[in-house]
Amino acid sequence: MKKPNIFLSASLFAASMTCAVAIAQQAPPATSQAAPPPASMTQDPARNMNPSDTQLQKFIKASQKVAMISQEYNPKVQAAQADAAQQQNIIQEAEQKMVGAVNNEGLTTEEFNGISQAIKQDPQVRQRAQAIAP
Repeated sequence: MKKPNIFLSASLFAASMTCAVAIAQQAPPATSQAAPPPASMTQDPARNMNPSDTQLQKFIKASQKVAMISQEYNPKVQAAQADAAQQQNIIQEAEQKMVGAVNNEGLTTEEFNGISQAIKQDPQVRQRAQAIAP
């Protein structure tokens, strides 16, 4: 019974890291006038999200890879606390690898984030993900 909890902890942590990456990638450059956020960012990505078993399998694989990347880069980020520029470079490198891992599994960051939200919010989707997880 411990396996699903470990999976959910890792996947939710990984998803939260990737959510930040996806939001950062979608954010327009700063301008003097504040523009309203795109409609896609104001809507809940989990709404109407009922991922297929194939999508859940891709999500699980991507989550595991994102979690491994996060574990690899967290010590590097912590070690670079004294140098903000170096720390930012390390974070950007990790983000690129995380996005690449998600894309390599056949998901966009938006799909990944939507599935993550669906797992958090919908007990049936969460149960299906737990059943699929290795």
